[in-house]
Amino acid sequence: MKEEYFKWFSPHLQRDVQMLVFGHAGYPVVVFPTSKGSFHENRDMGLVDSARWFIDQGLIQIFCPESNDAQSFYNRNIHPHDRIQQHVAYDKMICHEIVERIRFNTPVAKVVMAGGSFGGYHAANFAFRHPGYVSHMFSMSGAFDIRNFMDGYQHDDVFYNSPLEFLPNLTDYELWNMDIVLGTSNWDICFDANLKLHEVLKAKGLPHWLDVRQNREHDWPVWKEMFPHYLSRIKFD
Repeated sequence: MKEEYFKWFSPHLQRDVQMLVFGHAGYPVVVFPTSKGSFHENRDMGLVDSARWFIDQGLIQIFCPESNDAQSFYNRNIHPHDRIQQHVAYDKMICHEIVERIRFNTPVAKVVMAGGSFGGYHAANFAFRHPGYVSHMFSMSGAFDIRNFMDGYQHDDVFYNSPLEFLPNLTDYELWNMDIVLGTSNWDICFDANLKLHEVLKAKGLPHWLDVRQNREHDWPVWKEMFPHYLSRIKFD
C-alpha cells in the first residue's frame, strides 16, 4: 500500500499542516481524525488498514489531514470568537487546499468525507456546508452540536458550523444527491446525537442510513467494521 507524507504552509491557518495519503489511484476519501488527533492517527489505529482491499485495488485514495481542534474548539485560553474563527479557517483549508485539488480525481468531481467520533462531526459539517463537493458522507459515532465549546457565545459562524441548527434551512439540491450514513450503536455515547441528526434529515426528506450497531462501544473496533462496509456503497464504475 503506497503511503505518502505531505507538509506545507497553510495560508488559511498560518502554520504548517501535515497529511498522509494512502493509495496510488481511485476515489478520494478524506478521513478526519478524532478530537485533537494527528494526521497519522487513522493509520496508527488501523482504520486505514481496514480499507486496504479498496486501496490495493486502486479504487480509493485516503487523505488523512491533521486536526485543528487544539487551536479551535478545545482552546480554552482564547475567546470563543477566536475559537470559531480558527475552525472557519480550518474549514477553508480543507476546502481550498485539499478538496479543490483532489476532487477532479473522479468523473463526478466530488470526494467522500468520513471520520470517527469528532471526526464524524467534521465530516458531516463539511459535507453539509459544501454539498457540491461531496458525494458520500460517512460519520461514525459523530456528535454534531458545538455549542458546549462556545461558552454561550452567539455568532453566525457558530450557527453555520452546527449541523443540527443550519441544516433544516438548507435547500441546495446537491444535498439530495449525497449518500449520507450515520453510524452509531445503542451503547454509543453519541447515540442521542445521531438520533437528533437522523430526525433533522428525515424531516427534510433527505435519504440517509442510520446504521445502529448493537452492543458496541464508542471506539475504534466498531469504526473499523463500519468503514469498509460504507466504502462498498461507492459506485466505482
